[in-house]
Amino acid sequence: MSITAEDVKAALGRVIDPNTGKDFVSSKSVKNLKVDGGNVSLDIELGYPAKSQLAAIRASVEAPLLALAGAGKVTVNVHTKIISHAVQRGLKLMPNVKNIIAVASGKGGVGKSTTAVNLALALAAEGAAVGMLDADIYGPSQPMMLGISGRPESADGKTMEPLENHGLQVSSIGFLIDPDEPMVWRGPMVTQALTQLLEQTNWRDLDYLIVDMPPGTGDIQLTLSQKVPVTGAVIVTTPQDIALLDARKGLKMFEKVGIPILGIVENMSTHICSNCGHAEEIFGAGGGERMCAEYGVEFLGALPLTMAIRQQADSGKPTVVAEPDGPVAAVYKSIARKIAVKVAEKAKDMTGIFPNIVIKND
Repeated sequence: MSITAEDVKAALGRVIDPNTGKDFVSSKSVKNLKVDGGNVSLDIELGYPAKSQLAAIRASVEAPLLALAGAGKVTVNVHTKIISHAVQRGLKLMPNVKNIIAVASGKGGVGKSTTAVNLALALAAEGAAVGMLDADIYGPSQPMMLGISGRPESADGKTMEPLENHGLQVSSIGFLIDPDEPMVWRGPMVTQALTQLLEQTNWRDLDYLIVDMPPGTGDIQLTLSQKVPVTGAVIVTTPQDIALLDARKGLKMFEKVGIPILGIVENMSTHICSNCGHAEEIFGAGGGERMCAEYGVEFLGALPLTMAIRQQADSGKPTVVAEPDGPVAAVYKSIARKIAVKVAEKAKDMTGIFPNIVIKND
């Protein structure tokens, strides 16, 4: 008894992708299906990076196929293909950058930069090509968090090369100024500097560019949101009511400029004592989830307030690279995969498909 392609599709229709919650057939992840008697070969194409899960996904696909009557050799190849997705109307994608993800907060002090850098590192750890733009001109922190010093090089005198560490391409105003020098610039100068950092950095074939946004919802943030082709935004807050009040403003700002909210991350959710391990909700509880329910956006996850996260970021080796197999790194990776899945589910960018229409008068 030989196996048919319909048999294979019926079996795979019951296998659920652990990250999307959808089966591999309806999500059109099954590619290059070949059936020869009892032998089956196929590709599973994921739209998001999941390097740590490829073996488990492959096994979950192979198992029901090997159980089919008359099954012979089963070959399953699982790979990732990350594509560009749609951005705000009227904006074109940047060259060599497929997707830009803004990480923002309505106010400072909620751990936005620490969250942004760990999410970037988590996406890189899962196999994506990732860049980090430190858009906080007044308080650039990514050079310290990523353990990078020095000045960017320029081959042509017009553009600069990103500095690199821990597998990330990084651009920051912090590379161009003295660490102790205050940025006493007005809004237009800051906006121009950010635009130059973004557009004059030679990003190399990025799947994701994470933008660590300045805190707040003022002129700088609004201008960035209108000029930068952003695929989606992530809001970072704490459970505290005052932080949620400002986080709502950030969410509303992105909605007004047509940038989808990918989800909300609740940082400093619980404090874990480094001596006894006791967990205490010093900033309140459940605020992020309530906000998600109120605005109909996804709750991406909650991160603890621990001394280790702060120490690791200060030392230039954030948690995802300092303790890659630890429980907190696992939370960052889980959140990063959710963000990547949300991006993958967005509409594809179609601007490169249509030719320019030129009307000539003869």
